[in-house]
This record gives sequence, C-alpha cells and structure tokens, in this order.
Amino acid sequence: MLILLRLKFRSGARRRSRQRGFSLMELLIVLAIIGLLGALVGPSLMKNFGDSQVSVAEQQVRMLRSALDTMRLDIGRYPTDEEGLQLLVNPPADPDIKALWHGPYLETDLPTDPWHKPYLYSHEGKEPNPLALYSYGADGKPGGKIIGLPPRS
Repeated sequence: MLILLRLKFRSGARRRSRQRGFSLMELLIVLAIIGLLGALVGPSLMKNFGDSQVSVAEQQVRMLRSALDTMRLDIGRYPTDEEGLQLLVNPPADPDIKALWHGPYLETDLPTDPWHKPYLYSHEGKEPNPLALYSYGADGKPGGKIIGLPPRS
C-alpha cells in the first residue's frame, strides 16, 4: 500500500512539472492577439486624446476668463497687453491699482495649454468678447485653429 502511494505521488509530481509553463506557440498567439487589439484600438484612442486636449484648453480658457472678470470687478479694467495674465498672480506696480487688487486670482501659477505653451492674451478681443485669450493648439503657429477667445485681427 505504501509503495502504491509513493508511485502515485511521484507520477503526480511529474505531471504537474510538465504543466507549469506556456509553450512558445501559446505565447506567440497571445502576443499576436495583443498586437491586433492594439492596432485596432490605438488609432481611436489617439483621436480621443487629441479631442481631450482641446477640451482641456477650452476649460482652462473659461477658468482664466472667470479670474480676469473677477479681477476686472476689483480694479475696474482688464490687464493691459504689457501686464498680461501675470496680473492674475502678481500685484500691479501702480500703487493706485495695487490698493484695489485683491489677488492672487488663481490658486496656482498660470497654467500652460495642454501642449505646454503659454496662453496668449490681448485686451482687444473679437466681438462680442472684450478680450482675447487663446491658444494656437498643437502646432502652436498662427493660421491654424484658435482655441479660446480669438483676437480682433
């Protein structure tokens, strides 16, 4: 009886050791399936990623516009082109305006657009907006798509 148990234990150990790993063919099939899924799903994910960057830029422009409107209520005007968006986080040099400034108007530093470029600002916006606050998008060059509040020209 004892001999029978020993033989069963040994044959079971041999069977388990053979079943432990994957064969090369099984690994190649799994890699091929993963590659096909990546080729099918990848392009649509990249399209969604580009769309999400535009959405983030639009949301940041709305947030900056809101901060600029709050500052305008305090000091009575939007920043000049020279002061720019820095006036949201740094007090003005003019002592009369500095007394009215109750900033900083942002909880963090000025954000950059999703393509790591600063937002462009002008105190002369295209009607009906009194200011321009925008990004040129992924290419960062004039002439392409403007995201945000465009300038007058």
